[in-house]
Amino acid sequence: MDEKMVGLLRINVIRGIKLAKRDTLGSDPYIIVRMGKQKLKTSVVKKTLNPEWNDELTLCVTDPNLPVTFHVYDEDVFLDDKMGDAEFDIKPFVQALKMHLDMHLENVPSGTIITKVKPHRENCFSEESAITWENGELVQHMFLRLRNIECGEIEVKLQWIKVPGGSKSH
Repeated sequence: MDEKMVGLLRINVIRGIKLAKRDTLGSDPYIIVRMGKQKLKTSVVKKTLNPEWNDELTLCVTDPNLPVTFHVYDEDVFLDDKMGDAEFDIKPFVQALKMHLDMHLENVPSGTIITKVKPHRENCFSEESAITWENGELVQHMFLRLRNIECGEIEVKLQWIKVPGGSKSH
């Protein structure tokens, strides 16, 4: 790998909420998660518009300026139907990590909110998202509103994975 790894980002794709109906017999949703050239896929959940994935996917972060995108699809025999997309910027998460490292916040109590990300026109957050320190890890829980579709949200949770020799910040 040519680029310097900043760290690993574990994404727990928890569930979909009120996804758009694409099949009369019921949709079979899955998600493609992308960051730069990386592409990961969740499992397919059969015949539901409210899938429970609880899939943990791990991305290698080399450039915190790249967004993480989610593309939701309905699995079909020939061509999978689009069920919307969302993205988020990991910069606030990486900045919270840098603040944590710079200020040596290891001893802060579990559940301490480091910072918050508010929903606005420029992001897909459907509600405010707190970046917290939980059990010795930096964590962000979020609900993302799907774009380019009539309805639907996805719930995800981020966790930073420390990597020996990884860059502390970018």
